[in-house]
Amino acid sequence: MIKQLAKSVREYKSASLVTPFFVALEVVMECAIPFMIANLVNSIKAGCDINLLLRDGLLLVLMAVLSLVFGTIAGFTSSKASCGFAKNLRKDMFYAIQKYSFENIDHFLTSSLVTRMTTDVTNVQNAYMMLIRIAIRAPLMLIFAFTMAFIMGGKMAWIFLFVIPVLGIGLGLVIYNAMPLFRKVFKKYDKLNASIQENIKGMRVVKSFVREDYEQTKFDAAAQDVCADFTRAERILAFNNPLMQFCIYTVMSFVLSFGSYLVITTNGLALDVGQMSSLITYSMMMLMSLMMLSMVFVIMVMAVESGKRIVEILTEESTLHNPENPIHEVPNGSITFENVNFRYSENAELMALSNINLEIKSGETIGIIGGTGSSKSSLIQLISRLYDVTEGSVKVGGIDVRQYDVESLRNQVAVVLQKNVLFSGTIKENLRWGNKEATDQEMIDACKMACADEFISLFPEKYDTYIEQGGSNVSGGQKQRLCIARALLKKPKILILDDSTSAVDTKTDAKIRKALQSYIPETTKIIIAQRTSSVQDADKIIVMEGGTINAVGTHEELLKTNEIYREIYTSQNKAGDNDEN
Repeated sequence: MIKQLAKSVREYKSASLVTPFFVALEVVMECAIPFMIANLVNSIKAGCDINLLLRDGLLLVLMAVLSLVFGTIAGFTSSKASCGFAKNLRKDMFYAIQKYSFENIDHFLTSSLVTRMTTDVTNVQNAYMMLIRIAIRAPLMLIFAFTMAFIMGGKMAWIFLFVIPVLGIGLGLVIYNAMPLFRKVFKKYDKLNASIQENIKGMRVVKSFVREDYEQTKFDAAAQDVCADFTRAERILAFNNPLMQFCIYTVMSFVLSFGSYLVITTNGLALDVGQMSSLITYSMMMLMSLMMLSMVFVIMVMAVESGKRIVEILTEESTLHNPENPIHEVPNGSITFENVNFRYSENAELMALSNINLEIKSGETIGIIGGTGSSKSSLIQLISRLYDVTEGSVKVGGIDVRQYDVESLRNQVAVVLQKNVLFSGTIKENLRWGNKEATDQEMIDACKMACADEFISLFPEKYDTYIEQGGSNVSGGQKQRLCIARALLKKPKILILDDSTSAVDTKTDAKIRKALQSYIPETTKIIIAQRTSSVQDADKIIVMEGGTINAVGTHEELLKTNEIYREIYTSQNKAGDNDEN
């Protein structure tokens, strides 16, 4: 885990290495100051002259200033290193997620990915800052102070050796009991965020069914569950502070009582006032160092679990890989399915697609129709290699899709989904996802083909109209038409419309299909639809049922020979007749 996380330090290595150096200098200055003060006190007691007093006083001021400067530099470099490390870590995670196949993404909840990139990275960032600064400062301070305490206090310093094991055992028990609770609570964090995400996405449904109270109760239960686990963990960690206080006051009581006794009974021969004052200072330094170490341990307990979750993202291997010598040029839009069987994961019991054999010529218009769950979308996802076939092969342009460079293949396959996604930005910025070099005229032409220009021209800002996140300020039909225009700008060899005109009226649907024939005649067009009217003009119509191809033919042929297609057509036309009546 540490090795994997360390890869994200990169350009912040120098800041990470410089920080411990300045921390060490700061510690040296801080530990030398009590020694100088003790000597100064003894000198004053012995009746030194004013020159010696001024010299030692100025030296103390200089040491204090140097300690401040070294501490400030260490604080600056540690902040730069930890924040930079967190930035790189988020970047590496985001890049790793971008390389995932759909199968990889299925392993993680969206809410879990968000939690890992926010809360978990923050925990690791805090731990890293502690590691390069406090975790260096505390042990060094402990060693220096312990050494100086022995030099100044002699046998009295042995009290610290009795306190350290007590603290060590106490901290070990705290960590042992707290670690499992933090492991549980992070998983519950994911579920809590999933509940929030689901509720916000489904806000219209929640309000339309007046289920606010139910959702609030559900959220309260999840939040209370997280709170209960955190409370149990914090209760365990709370033992840390009183344990530290007990050790501090025990040592201070011993040093003050026994030290005062030695100073008085030996008239300063065994221990003088200067030595006792420095011993008290070193006592506080050592115990504060132990306190800082305990704080580091607490942060590390949380960071270890967060680090494991982050590394899961970074080390997840994509199930899709480019071949050693990938093909970058897609010759044409022909598609061939040969004995294809497909399931979404190795653990899946049933095949999503079985025994698929299909031949589609370049430039053809293909309609796909079938009931819900007939695996229409599963079929087209294999073309752009969003998933790989379990058995058999899918060929585009006569070449197995697994031989192509993935990016090159997907650049030639444009998919418009039913659940269209628009990103926050202007209409122009969204359209240029299809072609970042597209001119204004090209965008207007594509939008006219997709019947989107007619509503864009009504906006005050026209193509500079700002689209809110998720396209919340445009209707479902408008989103679909904008997404079709975006795909047309790509001018792909294969265009797939996955029920992407479901939110537009039949007249607009017909206009879009007619425009596609004239705008990109050489492009292979695959139209998945629920309405027979959307596919009846296709060169071939594929009827899907239960993950298999039930029939292939033209509209007229299927009406005569296929019961499923005839039933769909009849029911929809009856519904249309009834609506007209």
